[in-house]
Amino acid sequence: MRVISHSQPQHQLHHSPPLRDRKGRADPPRTRSPRDSDLPENLRLAARRIHPSRHLSPTRNLLALGETTLINMGIYLSTPKTDKFSEDGENDKLKFGLSSMQGWRASMEDAHSALLNLDNETSFFGVFDGHGGRVVAKFCAKYLHSQVLRSEAYSAGDLGTAVHRAFFRMDEMMRGQRGWRELSALGDKINKIGGMIEGLIWSPRGSYSNNGQDDWSFEEGPHSDFAGPTCGCTACVALIRNNQLVVANAGDSRCVISRAGQAYNLSRDHKPELEAERDRIVKAGGFIHMGRINGSLNLTRAIGDMEFKQNKFLPPEKQIVTANPDINVVELCDDDDFLVLACDGIWDCMSSQQLVDFIHEHIQKESSLSAVCERVLDRCLAPSTIGGEGCDNMTMVLVQFKKPITQNKKADVGEQSAKGVEEAEINSVPCCCGAALVW
Repeated sequence: MRVISHSQPQHQLHHSPPLRDRKGRADPPRTRSPRDSDLPENLRLAARRIHPSRHLSPTRNLLALGETTLINMGIYLSTPKTDKFSEDGENDKLKFGLSSMQGWRASMEDAHSALLNLDNETSFFGVFDGHGGRVVAKFCAKYLHSQVLRSEAYSAGDLGTAVHRAFFRMDEMMRGQRGWRELSALGDKINKIGGMIEGLIWSPRGSYSNNGQDDWSFEEGPHSDFAGPTCGCTACVALIRNNQLVVANAGDSRCVISRAGQAYNLSRDHKPELEAERDRIVKAGGFIHMGRINGSLNLTRAIGDMEFKQNKFLPPEKQIVTANPDINVVELCDDDDFLVLACDGIWDCMSSQQLVDFIHEHIQKESSLSAVCERVLDRCLAPSTIGGEGCDNMTMVLVQFKKPITQNKKADVGEQSAKGVEEAEINSVPCCCGAALVW
């Protein structure tokens, strides 16, 4: 792995990490929430300029302004930070490259995972886009793959069920005292001082001791006052075993496959305008105002964000915001070129097909896959902060399949896991053998 410096900023759009009301209600407030129209035009513009969160309304941004200004989070830098963390790797089946860049943002809140050998047969890749703080994204990058590996379903060969359970497990682990300690450790010094920014607003009882034991389950439940982090992250992961690909997604990061040069989405962006998402939010006691959950968050599934998961009468998958991932299981074939996982800043700048075309254009010219990713990040970086567009952190993972994927081109690639996907919203695309690839 390496850290490189790149000095060619170009164009991009993305979001800033949202800071939200920290009360964590499951029911809508009885008093009317502040509306954007309540603010004078100059204040609305100031809120956008000083804390330009695409995920938050100007009103919420302004309310968070004092907290944001205190520790210099959520504010644009005077010049973008274009140093990149890049990494490459390969085994006998796959090559991967990745790159991440802080950009105009004052802090880096993305995280990623890239494990060519989760075990002897399986590779694991993930992108985690934080909002309201970096610690949940870092927590998932550190622990999500290990929870997949520990699952009984994984041992039985059911990768879809294993990764589905691991998403919920992240929320469970972060609620205990060990979770609180781990989240605190994952934040740097300034974020420990400004813990509210990271969403760590409930401290555990300092007198409690587990007598030297350090097991997640031991510390869950009534032993802690910590209800979990109010910051959160999207999560989009891919597991590859032989010719089987499993994609799990919660939030608006995205996974795309290039099949014979054609881009096919293997995940769905979870937004409040989706009917199934809106129905769940309302039934859980939430509301949508100006396209945002409770007037605040404009994505509907995430790990963390515990303030939206406080209804004790509902299971985790039916909360206002849920970690419940869509699971897509497909078979790879020889026409599959590469797989891309990226945060929504990339997709806000380029369509899935545009990105696939861009990669095809540069993959033979560059010396490594990470160099291709770096070119994408430069392509997606705004030249200035005017308008608040193109100024977020960016992370991209590119996985190239070594040929041949399988000798059996007539394999059915239409297998679909039902977890988290409503039947009416499943898309179908042609596959290399004329069957249907669905998600």
